[in-house]
Amino acid sequence: MSLELIDVSKRVGVDQHIHPTNLTLEAGGMNVLLGTTLSGKTTLMQMMAGLDKLTTGSLRFKGEDVTKTAVQKRNVSMVYQQFINYPNFNVFENIASPLRVGRVPENEIKRRVGEMAEMLKLSPMLDRSPSELSGGQQQRTAMARALVKDADLVLLDEPLANLDFKLREELRDELPRLFANRDCVVVYATTEPVEALLFGGHTATMHQGRITQFGPTGDVYRQPLDLISAEVFSEPPINQAQVEKKGALMSFAGGASWAAIGQIAALPDGAYTLGLRPYHVTTMEAGEMPVKIEGNVVVTEISGSESVVHFRVADRTWVSQSHGIHQFEVGAAATLYADVSRAFYFDQSGKLVAS
Repeated sequence: MSLELIDVSKRVGVDQHIHPTNLTLEAGGMNVLLGTTLSGKTTLMQMMAGLDKLTTGSLRFKGEDVTKTAVQKRNVSMVYQQFINYPNFNVFENIASPLRVGRVPENEIKRRVGEMAEMLKLSPMLDRSPSELSGGQQQRTAMARALVKDADLVLLDEPLANLDFKLREELRDELPRLFANRDCVVVYATTEPVEALLFGGHTATMHQGRITQFGPTGDVYRQPLDLISAEVFSEPPINQAQVEKKGALMSFAGGASWAAIGQIAALPDGAYTLGLRPYHVTTMEAGEMPVKIEGNVVVTEISGSESVVHFRVADRTWVSQSHGIHQFEVGAAATLYADVSRAFYFDQSGKLVAS
């Protein structure tokens, strides 16, 4: 089972909301749309659902062209960031509503609602109205209503964004299991790279209405095709610096240098952009090729067993994410170490040329 987007685009007036896009999403795992707010995730999902008309292109689902099929005739469920429940129905009837519309027999409704309520920890609340629920319970109810339908296509548009941290963590763990044995295509939109990594499956990075990269989540994370994809898939932000290759050496502009080995050795001499994720910039020498960096501390954060330090290097702010608790004073000079063996190198167009 698959959903194919073939040259789909969306234009509103002179504004191109979605640029021509080709994408095939398969059943059997999570498909994640990862991008910042306003990158086009919601618009693309509404196009998939049939809620938003395509300007160009077509949609094929299970091998059939569904481009002009009315949304009412598609077996689709969608959950938004802002949970929506029927205020005059109790939790049971909220979950059961799509089954009643589909004229499912009453005994089957009770069975399916009961199973879904048990799975989402809503069983004690089936007689309550939505106004008697917490925000997390209301979102679970909205998700249960979407899942109980056994839709062929399930679209989840940042469904955990408004939940408290603990509940968000719980549902992140539960969601992949909810779909593990379901024969449906699941698409999950998020702004958070950590969610994509936790869900696995396949990830499409999105930027300004374009899919910049798509593939197995681990591959997209470890081997971004370009600087934009690397930026989208990095939180805290990926560190960037202008570097120069000259002969057998690579160096920061006016700073430290290191041996150009491996793929880097084959690059032509010239200017490049180095990208390095924050956990490869540490407060102590670590990694295969640690290069000393001098900067001034801008912000420090200590979270559990990790220290995050934002520091200014020349005209850029870098971020270090290290294990352990390391105290720094804001404004003070700091020495950190960048493991350049883990760096990405992009040419002046932003294309990855070495890593």
